[in-house]
Amino acid sequence: MIAALKAVHIAAMLCWCAGLVALPLLLITYGHAQRQVRYTEFRMLTHYGYVGFATPAAVIAVVAGTALIFAAEVFDLWLIAKLAFVSVMAMAHAWIGHLIEQSGLQRHGQGDDPTRGYRMPYPGIALAVILPAIAAILWLVLAKPDLAWIAEMLPFIQEPRGQVP
Repeated sequence: MIAALKAVHIAAMLCWCAGLVALPLLLITYGHAQRQVRYTEFRMLTHYGYVGFATPAAVIAVVAGTALIFAAEVFDLWLIAKLAFVSVMAMAHAWIGHLIEQSGLQRHGQGDDPTRGYRMPYPGIALAVILPAIAAILWLVLAKPDLAWIAEMLPFIQEPRGQVP
């Protein structure tokens, strides 16, 4: 059971990470397409890449990872740190989705200012956030470092909140 959950979690994480790297690259490459054919290709690639690939992979990764936490009974501090980096990936995922949506709305004059195109922030910012988060997650999972020094510095981390031991 645990081996199957790990396999599903790892496969889904690989797909999610691939999507989070590929989508900003697509936004950089196609983002300012002038011809309709290139723009249509851009919209299809980014929309289906986000909705049909990256988002389902993210959901499967989170569900399998959550099940794995409880099945393997892993409740160490390195896991909490990993979950913090996963939340960074989730926020970047949402921001990429926003960029994809805005790139379509502004092109067709449905945004805040229909007379001007959307001035998209540079999608490379997402890569600058995502790549270190992926590297940190990979290191935390493989090294499983002893982060007891964090608990010593911040003793409230391991105190029960309103519960009687």
